[in-house]
Amino acid sequence: MENKTLLTQFVLSGLVYLPQWKIPLFLLFLLIYLITIVGNLGLITLIWNDPHLHIPMYLFLGSLALVDTWLSSTVTPRMLLDFFVKSKLITFSECLIQFFSFVVSATTECFLLASMAYDRYVAICKPLLYPVIMTNRLCVRLLILSLVGGFIHALIHDGFLFRLIFCNSNIINHFYCDIMPLLKISCNDPSINYLMLFIFSGSIQVFTITTILVSYTLVLLSILKQKSIKSIKKAFSTCGAHLLSVSLYYGPLLFMYVRPTSAQVDDQDMMDSVFYTVIIPVLNPVIYSLRNKQILGKSKKIIRS
Repeated sequence: MENKTLLTQFVLSGLVYLPQWKIPLFLLFLLIYLITIVGNLGLITLIWNDPHLHIPMYLFLGSLALVDTWLSSTVTPRMLLDFFVKSKLITFSECLIQFFSFVVSATTECFLLASMAYDRYVAICKPLLYPVIMTNRLCVRLLILSLVGGFIHALIHDGFLFRLIFCNSNIINHFYCDIMPLLKISCNDPSINYLMLFIFSGSIQVFTITTILVSYTLVLLSILKQKSIKSIKKAFSTCGAHLLSVSLYYGPLLFMYVRPTSAQVDDQDMMDSVFYTVIIPVLNPVIYSLRNKQILGKSKKIIRS
């Protein structure tokens, strides 16, 4: 039992790469992180400073940019540091904090994407009632509920991690503290943790994906009924960016956490994790900005001035 209580520090294995790729990969991920911070915070500043953009659609977009910044900042700085440090030690408490922050931001983003889909459904399918249904007050409530849902989800999994004992290996085969690598090195039976992961993570993903699919199915049916080509193009332009973002975000998450445990492949998991923790946060502001004429117009004005 004494040996079982000694493992309070872990080693992050980090990304697998050839030695000659260390500097190029570091510079690449550093550039991506800087673009993520500048792009998302720039988008938030743009929305904050323009009173005309203080409507639900842009409040959701600004919140998504904030969550993307949070998600990337939870993982990327530590990953960049581990490129050069010899000791990749991380304490159990630090590991739990990083995992907690990751789950809060990732779960909040799932709820935000569902809220944005509902917002587009009301805007396109019930345009006359949109100002009455989708008020700023409802928008703020949805944002608060998304964040609260993220915190509760993170507390559940963090709480169940305290029941685990680590006595054999302290090597986490990942570049940040995620639940799957931790469960794999546990000495006691992690079946309950896997069950909780399947129940809560699965339920959240099923609920949010169902909300998105139903919303956009109704949007598509509404678009097909319209006779104006201009209206159809505008609707597809508005929804296209969101659908692209949703597809890119949910693909790796479903692959990581909903498939059977026995099918887990560590290297593939890391590549999926890199995609939704590093790549997605930098793509979202680009995707939404390029497909939104108001954001593009405001950005051009600022650049010219």
